[in-house]
Amino acid sequence: MLDLSLMLPAVLMFFFLKDYLTPLSGPSSGITHGIWYYLLLSICFMLVMFVIAILQYDSTYTTVYDESAKRRISLAEKLRKLPLAFFGEKNLSDLTSTIMEDCTELEHTFSHAVPQLIAAIASLLLIAAGLFFYNWQLSVALFWVVPLAAVILLGARKFIDKANLLVYKKKRDVSEAIQEGLDTIQEIKSYNNEEDYMKNLCGTVDVYENQLVKGELMTGAFVNSALSFLKLGLASVVIVGAGMLAEGSITLFTYLIFLMIAASIYNPISEVFNNIAALFHLNVRINRVNEMESLPVQRGRKEFLPSGYDIEFSRVDFSYEKGKNVLHDVSFVAKQGEITALVGPSGGGKSTAAKLAARFWDVDGGRVSIGKENVKHIDPEVLLKNFSIVFQDVVLFNTSVMENIRIGRRNATDKEVIKVAKLARCDEFINKMPDGYNTVIGENGETLSGGERQRISIARALLKDAPVVLLDEATASLDVENETKIQTAISELIRNKTVLIIAHRMRTVANADKIVVLSDGEVVESGSPADLKLKNGLFARMVNRQMQ
Repeated sequence: MLDLSLMLPAVLMFFFLKDYLTPLSGPSSGITHGIWYYLLLSICFMLVMFVIAILQYDSTYTTVYDESAKRRISLAEKLRKLPLAFFGEKNLSDLTSTIMEDCTELEHTFSHAVPQLIAAIASLLLIAAGLFFYNWQLSVALFWVVPLAAVILLGARKFIDKANLLVYKKKRDVSEAIQEGLDTIQEIKSYNNEEDYMKNLCGTVDVYENQLVKGELMTGAFVNSALSFLKLGLASVVIVGAGMLAEGSITLFTYLIFLMIAASIYNPISEVFNNIAALFHLNVRINRVNEMESLPVQRGRKEFLPSGYDIEFSRVDFSYEKGKNVLHDVSFVAKQGEITALVGPSGGGKSTAAKLAARFWDVDGGRVSIGKENVKHIDPEVLLKNFSIVFQDVVLFNTSVMENIRIGRRNATDKEVIKVAKLARCDEFINKMPDGYNTVIGENGETLSGGERQRISIARALLKDAPVVLLDEATASLDVENETKIQTAISELIRNKTVLIIAHRMRTVANADKIVVLSDGEVVESGSPADLKLKNGLFARMVNRQMQ
């Protein structure tokens, strides 16, 4: 609409020239309208253009921005419902690039390039129709170059798309390198690898820069070739119009009008070609967003009414990669009110088994059930309401201690938070902080020790008070003193619950009711600690080795 309104000055100029030039080129009855008429008409046209510009901004930009916000929310909702296997395959910079950068590019293109492209094509078609009606010979001379220039640009799409994809991949390599440096800055500094890291990062940036230059040159070469070809149209109008003027088949006014149009008509056509090239660049972004939108999500029933909370693995098979089984024919039962410990060599599948119980992934074969309910048929968010999970790697937020613990149950009162903090032995260090429970602990709890961070994690789990508890190496990285304190807190957490504990330290699982020994993805032993020690199998050897 805005581009069509921009034709109003051209229309005004056409009638003005026709009114004032026609008497000079032939017999006429004189000038029809005075200068004040055209001045008033120009003011009216300006007002119309102003109103249309406001309406178009509201209908185009505001709509596109609202749609962009919905797209980001939709992607976030998609990520929330994806299995954790997806996050194992994707890194943070890749996901951030899609949600932020790709969506921003889509927003900018659809708010600027696409409306301009549609409006420019529509206005050019109307102008072309009017000119062909006015004089078809000069119109052919004016527009014959347009389809041929379009063929040049569209024919180069395959090469431009390939170059844009390479640019995108190299740019993502830079983001990943920076993200890796931020994540491993402690290790980089500890081993004096700053120089090597910066050298590799600079090399990655140089590769991206070179590919970007190549991509821009390729796109520019094809676009400018098409635009250069358009200039032949002006020469065609000059030659054809001069011949027709000499023959007397057109008037001087008509010839001048077409010369004026030929001098300016190719600018909006150039904009059309530039916007088409921008759409080519957008293909990579659209494909990335569509790829994420098409990923299968975990679904299930919103109702979960188990008959108890016994966890049963029945001939479970699972693999992260096709053909590489992590678990094979795994069967065991973790009963409610008992502590079931998963032990075994590293890489045996202990953590994987525990996470399958919470449906972090879906099994390839067999069945995992809680209270006779197949977890594969339950919505993950509904299922996880029944789990309190304490991982070895604790994630804390840059907010107060109170709010970090309250994550366990968002509607908990301050009194309830303080109660579980005391049970988890957190009050010992919280009371020493400047603002107590309102002390901000920094990004990922940087002001706390490992034992303090772990106790906050246990306090969260205590606050949630879920019927199933998963403890994945909750004390593996702690000293004896801190481990003893946390074990006391854990004893409060697991009371009358279904408990799965993963541990390497045999003293951690000494009081377990049942031991399940996993090795190479298979259950090799199962029973009470006393029974397994008498069997003198893998568990007994692990106990003896640690005692030695």
